[in-house]
Amino acid sequence: MIEPVELQDFFVTFFSSAMVILTGALYAGLFAWARLRGLPRLMPLAYAAYAGLFISVLVLAEVTHLYGFWRVLVVLLLVGYFLAPHGIWHLCLGTHKPESEGTGGAVPPRV
Repeated sequence: MIEPVELQDFFVTFFSSAMVILTGALYAGLFAWARLRGLPRLMPLAYAAYAGLFISVLVLAEVTHLYGFWRVLVVLLLVGYFLAPHGIWHLCLGTHKPESEGTGGAVPPRV
């Protein structure tokens, strides 16, 4: 059974939860802005925001007593959140190609 958060850890829980939201939004926003505007110099800032997210989530998992399977799940979710913007970016590029590029240069058959 999961133990409740101790009263002295309430502020740490509140602060780390807020940091999860802020750094997660900052990572996604900087990543998208860097890719959309072609500004690769913003990518290190996006990854720094992700590092803040990673630390905040681990602190939150610690003060909320998530151990064992739950800690593994938290790390898997962090890996997924790191990879998701990359996958979404490539998916958007693939689905928004002009029609002539999408067929590989072949002319579609006439019906």
